[in-house]
Amino acid sequence: MDLNYSAEDEQFRLRVRQWIAEHPPGPLGTLAQKKAWQRTLYDAGYVGMGWPKEFGGQDARPMEQAIVAEEMARGDVPGAVNSLALGLIGPTLIVHGTDEQKRRYVQRMLTADDIWCQLYSEPDSGSDLASIKTRAVLEAFEDGNRWVINGQKVWTSLGPIADYGVLLARTDPSVPKHQGISYFILDMHQPGVEVRPLKQITGSSEFAEVFFNNAVVPPENIIGREGQGWELAQTTLGFERGGSLLARVTRHQASMRRLVEVAQAMSRDGESVLEDPVMRQKLGRMVVEVEVLRYAGFRILSKLEQGKRPGAESSIDKLYYSEMDKRHQEFIQDLLGPYGQLERGLPDELSLNSSTLRGDDATWAYNFLWARAGTIYAGSSEIQKNIIGERVLRLPREPRADRAAAGSREG
Repeated sequence: MDLNYSAEDEQFRLRVRQWIAEHPPGPLGTLAQKKAWQRTLYDAGYVGMGWPKEFGGQDARPMEQAIVAEEMARGDVPGAVNSLALGLIGPTLIVHGTDEQKRRYVQRMLTADDIWCQLYSEPDSGSDLASIKTRAVLEAFEDGNRWVINGQKVWTSLGPIADYGVLLARTDPSVPKHQGISYFILDMHQPGVEVRPLKQITGSSEFAEVFFNNAVVPPENIIGREGQGWELAQTTLGFERGGSLLARVTRHQASMRRLVEVAQAMSRDGESVLEDPVMRQKLGRMVVEVEVLRYAGFRILSKLEQGKRPGAESSIDKLYYSEMDKRHQEFIQDLLGPYGQLERGLPDELSLNSSTLRGDDATWAYNFLWARAGTIYAGSSEIQKNIIGERVLRLPREPRADRAAAGSREG
């Protein structure tokens, strides 16, 4: 693994950095403003970079994609609002969609004309996604057959603003649960679809619960074959596991630099908090843990540059960065004390936004609350541990009867 950037990569980085400096995003308080910002990024060639050129992408190397992500993080520039479409749904349609589906939907994902969500999890089907109960039944109408959807989804990210969603629904309850699921494109604005935003602990509502009451889907909106939904869902999740870690590293490094400044400004018992040996030790641990994450990012980037796809070992990285962020945010609260709980009224010298980061939501309190989500979304920590044990370490699975007996003893 070569950890050095080529001269061409460094020149590309400088061009990206200059573009970011010359194109500040401005206010992004409304959906229209966020869509306009994504179009600006797209016009610059920084949206859908890895997509094939025939679908509006750049055929960019993984290294170039990583450099753009790093520079956007370094400049505290927000990413594209249509994140699920760009990272997961669009690539899946490019691989598995019909020519008509690609023509109709893919380009509009890049320009944020249509926002997309995933309609996967249900109240009793989160970790065990194959147990979904939402039904799709093919019924006859005057002008032909239609799929009729009934059921409920929950934890739908971008649900409150989505125009379309990819939906997993059970089409054949008579076969094993993994085989009776199909994959659909659903118009989120049609009759029979009710979206109820869910307020999070942070105070925002990025996801929702969605109810289907005889929502009608035309047959051309099925992706792949009937009953192929589970296979396609795994493809979608595979794109999700391939995310860049280096941008996370850059954001963590910026946050740590600001934390050191805050620790210098704070005093306890007449001394700077930065002089407290316990706090210095914890800060040192944060630096080391972020450095470990940086090398994990290089490992994935090296693999991608060789044309390989990250496998189940990506679960190690997901588990590591989500649990690390939670630990770091807890330490930040210890260091800041009551100041860490303030969303407003924090002195400038102690705020997160003061010099390093610019985002409206970038407060110590918000980051602490949001860190909890990282251990749940994109596969919970418990699920990642199972994947690591079974697919990476090849540990034997405990027989079902033994697990049940152990559960009864623990209860």
